[in-house]
Amino acid sequence: MVLAASAARRLAKLGAAEGRTLMLRVAVDGGGCSGFQYRFELVETAQDDDLRVECDGQAALVDPVSVPFLKNAEIAFIDELAGAQFVVRNPNAASSCGCGVSFSI
Repeated sequence: MVLAASAARRLAKLGAAEGRTLMLRVAVDGGGCSGFQYRFELVETAQDDDLRVECDGQAALVDPVSVPFLKNAEIAFIDELAGAQFVVRNPNAASSCGCGVSFSI
């Protein structure tokens, strides 16, 4: 799993605006229109059992239950006409919904 430079830049910008160090927590939850869905949260502290992925001094955290679903995935940030958001480019996803938030394996 990797944290893309685009996500690291966005985390640095968000942290600077807040005046504190922020990390991106990425989790996989059951639900969504395709079976699983990604959950993103900005946090200041990590849990002891989190997997920590870093790029350019910024970090993403993944809980142990979500790690197998995100093997070889890339966490990125996109800023397009339709909106700006963190995304997961997941090679394990067999299919995903139109919005890209939920997926199946």
